[in-house]
Amino acid sequence: MQVFTWMFAALNSVEPYLANLAELLGAPANASWTVERRPALEDTALKRLHDVDAWLAGRDYLAGSFSVADILMTTVLRLLDATDLVERFAALSAYKTRCMARPAFRKALTDQVALYSPVAASA
Repeated sequence: MQVFTWMFAALNSVEPYLANLAELLGAPANASWTVERRPALEDTALKRLHDVDAWLAGRDYLAGSFSVADILMTTVLRLLDATDLVERFAALSAYKTRCMARPAFRKALTDQVALYSPVAASA
């Protein structure tokens, strides 16, 4: 049951807030609307990251053993790779590194990227 809970949390309680910030990071940094909007988006993202970090304290994975929930959450965390926000949280940063090193995560990422390759697109 915890696997499903964390799958939904990754996609509904964490991703929207991290994605909003990641999208803003792709906008012109000196535009007035990005300067005004960034603090609120970053604050909300940091709160979500803090919550996941707190859960991970003393745990290697979200639901006990490595699962699809960890693949989803790690994929969501990667939205902020252009920042240092995840790295501000020791447990969360170690978790992301640990998950990305897993063969199942690497395979899932490779399979996902392959869907968008020019060869796959022409098939």
